[in-house]
Amino acid sequence: MISFHSVEMRINDVSIIQKLDLQIKAGELFVLIGPSGCGKTTTMKMINRLIEPTSGRIEINGEDVSLADPVELRRNIGYVIQQIALFPHMTIGQNVSLVPRLKKADQAQYEKKVDELLDMVGLDPKVFKNRYPAELSGGQQQRVGVIRAMAADPPIILMDEPFSALDPISREQLQDEFVRLQKTIKKTIVFVTHDMDEAIKISDRICLMNNGAVVQVDSPEKLLQRPANSFVADFIGIKRLKGAQERQAVSSAKKATLPRWSIS
Repeated sequence: MISFHSVEMRINDVSIIQKLDLQIKAGELFVLIGPSGCGKTTTMKMINRLIEPTSGRIEINGEDVSLADPVELRRNIGYVIQQIALFPHMTIGQNVSLVPRLKKADQAQYEKKVDELLDMVGLDPKVFKNRYPAELSGGQQQRVGVIRAMAADPPIILMDEPFSALDPISREQLQDEFVRLQKTIKKTIVFVTHDMDEAIKISDRICLMNNGAVVQVDSPEKLLQRPANSFVADFIGIKRLKGAQERQAVSSAKKATLPRWSIS
């Protein structure tokens, strides 16, 4: 669905992104991760043209995004950031319905959608819809930020470290809700994080980057079981790798003890 073809990004003579070739599948939760300055956020922001590549081509469903009107492109791609950026003078309902209203959608339809989305993240519309952001906790505001990106029903949602400012308990709860939510909505989600545990927990595939280049793209299981090189292994961490190896060993032992006829 989203394709990068020999994409490069340079500032003066400094290479930020190096010859990036990448395919993101429709309906998958694709995580970009890597050390600070590796290019993960730049890569994500090139999808909705918040950053323009120096060379190469990015396509959505085969269409070159550089030929699209940037305002219309962004209105059709959900975007969630760490800072949430809810409008303080708008109610929660008005914040969530902002993009549908800008697109002049039918009011009855988007009001219904707002109620459904609030319900989906455990915020009763009767209680929260007419409140203002200052009346919500940080975790509740973050939930609103996530569903605001979904209100216009975009096929793609970009998320830039959306949970990193939360306390550990709220963050874990939102991660769990997010995984559950994605099973329902099945959007194409590009998610930037610096937290390997978060990436492993939520992703369908992980893209590990370093120095503006892709080092390895794999499912969490394959990344843990077969890191491509020492950089990947070091970034994942020895405890996670040992844990994955132990789980694999236990799984293999269980299969070995089953009657032969019961193994598919």
